[in-house]
Formats: sequence, C-alpha cells, structure tokens
Amino acid sequence: MEYRPFRVGENSATGLSLTACGGFTEPRASDSPPPTTEEIAYLDCLKEQGVTIVRTDSGMPREDKSKPRNEVAHEACESMLPPRRSPDPASPGQLAAARQQSECLRAEGVSWYPDPDPVTAEVDETEGGTPEQWSSLKRDYVEALRKCRPAR
Repeated sequence: MEYRPFRVGENSATGLSLTACGGFTEPRASDSPPPTTEEIAYLDCLKEQGVTIVRTDSGMPREDKSKPRNEVAHEACESMLPPRRSPDPASPGQLAAARQQSECLRAEGVSWYPDPDPVTAEVDETEGGTPEQWSSLKRDYVEALRKCRPAR
C-alpha cells in the first residue's frame, strides 16, 4: 500500500499529470501536498525494513513500485500507516474531460486505459494496465495522447 492515496493530477507510473482541462503535463511539485510527518515516519520505517524509497520527478518520496512488494516490511510498519487523505472532488468540467480522454485513448488503441474516478476524476493505475503498459504509455502512444487532449 502506498503511503498516500493517488492524488488528482498525479500518476507516478507514467510521470504524467492530468490537468484541470484533462490534458497531460509533466508533474510539478505543486501537484500534490507535501508528505505529512506521519507519512514520512511510515516511509522511514519501510526503508529501515529494506523497502526502496525513491523520489518522483516532482521530488515526492514514494515506495519503488518496480520492486516486488515486501509484505514483511509492510506488516512491521502497519501500526505507523497514516490515515488516507480525503481526495478533492473534481468539477463537472474536469470529470467530463477526464472521461472523454479515457474514451478517446481506448478508441486509439489503449484498450486497458481505465475510466476516471467518478468523484475525483483521478485515473487509478491499479485499475488499468500492467506497470509495463503504464510505463510505455508516453513512449508508445504519443500520437494518441496528443489527439485525446481536449482543445485548449
């Protein structure tokens, strides 16, 4: 389990960020709030138990998802697991743009691309393809991503 929920505007597997208009951009440090003291303590515990902690492009620490999950470490640190943050609800326009983009990407051959969350408009990488597919999204589907971005 990641130390914090997947936030609006962030997809750590692809490095893409879903903007308010539904387009993808590179992540920025402002896309997510900084980790809380409890989240840092939890990550420190995982690290002490042998879990690799990496920094995203925006500088945020997170568990390295390219490594197998260390169940022993997660069990050892379970008492330190911080409560989930409440996600911010998306506006109707954000939700419509995210839905349209998901449909468009699927029509362009990204059949595994999931629908956004109906409240937050987040695209959850655990709902769609494999980690490898998410990693290849920008590389293999550049034209589809360009085509499916809403007009600005």
